[in-house]
Amino acid sequence: MDAMASSLLDLAPVVPVVVLDDAADAVPLARALVAGGLPAIEVTLRTPVALDAIRAIADGVPGAVVGAGTVITPEQVAECVVAGARFLVSPGWTDVLLEAMRASGVPFLPGVSTTSEVVALLERGVREMKFFPAQAAGGTAYLKSLAGPLPQARFCPTGGIGPGNAPEYLALPNVGCVGGTWMLPADAIAARDWGRIEALARAAAGLSAGATCR
Repeated sequence: MDAMASSLLDLAPVVPVVVLDDAADAVPLARALVAGGLPAIEVTLRTPVALDAIRAIADGVPGAVVGAGTVITPEQVAECVVAGARFLVSPGWTDVLLEAMRASGVPFLPGVSTTSEVVALLERGVREMKFFPAQAAGGTAYLKSLAGPLPQARFCPTGGIGPGNAPEYLALPNVGCVGGTWMLPADAIAARDWGRIEALARAAAGLSAGATCR
């Protein structure tokens, strides 16, 4: 892991999880998020245009730290890095996937949802992880329980997180940031209302323990 890996979880309190159906929206969307104070942007590989979107953001939005999400194969790792992804996020991990992500040369967050998975990653020298699906897997209570025996592990919880509960996660000592989609309403993207998205991003960027945004 390079220098950015140690600070990936500290770039912003919230990492927007982006799903795009039109690559033409990638640059204006990313510019709105960066202007709102959310530079780390996870573009998920859930649509056919994802790689094009990553490439467009990497080339056209200098202030963005664009990454790829829902990475589940070594082939995707290679494709994402070539497209310009500066970090990788997976919903889960295997040794094969972990080896590919480690060899990619960019920071990565392998997904975990159990204590055994966390311990297995710590054995392999990985200390930064995605906790997914956060709410369904036990939420803040689960992460709080992990902090005692496994304080060296840090997490980016994603899944079921919004402005109402994000501060509870951010208050935990083992949480560096959270991932979410609430600053990316489908109707705002469809209407290309980048101003609204920038305002929502700014509110998300201001989140901290004990704070809420609407």
